[in-house]
Amino acid sequence: QVQLVESGGGLVQAGGSLRPSCAVSGRTFSHYAMAWFRQAPGKEREFVAAINWSGGSIYYADSVKGRFTISRDNAKNTVYLQMNSLKPEDTAVYYCAARYSSTSYYDFEYAYWGQGTQVTVSS
Repeated sequence: QVQLVESGGGLVQAGGSLRPSCAVSGRTFSHYAMAWFRQAPGKEREFVAAINWSGGSIYYADSVKGRFTISRDNAKNTVYLQMNSLKPEDTAVYYCAARYSSTSYYDFEYAYWGQGTQVTVSS
């Protein structure tokens, strides 16, 4: 079993930055691709970013490209999402997810999920 715990969300003004993190335990972290998804009120969950086991393959949604950076530290079993130039439309609950082997854009292909961390961007 794999456990994921997010932290680092919060309230920030438009143009500001946040850096949520996701601590992973229970299995060999370096075997898992990791991703961030988000869900805004009244909307479906959407892909934000994904990173493979080594950090050598990284993917972003068009809406966050150039503003968000996903990274991982396999020694600390942690994945990060550096969010810069935040916009009110980035307001959502952000979830990290783990998938054995390769990355995916699709939430149904991730077997393990954290509880989510709220990110609110005020205008």
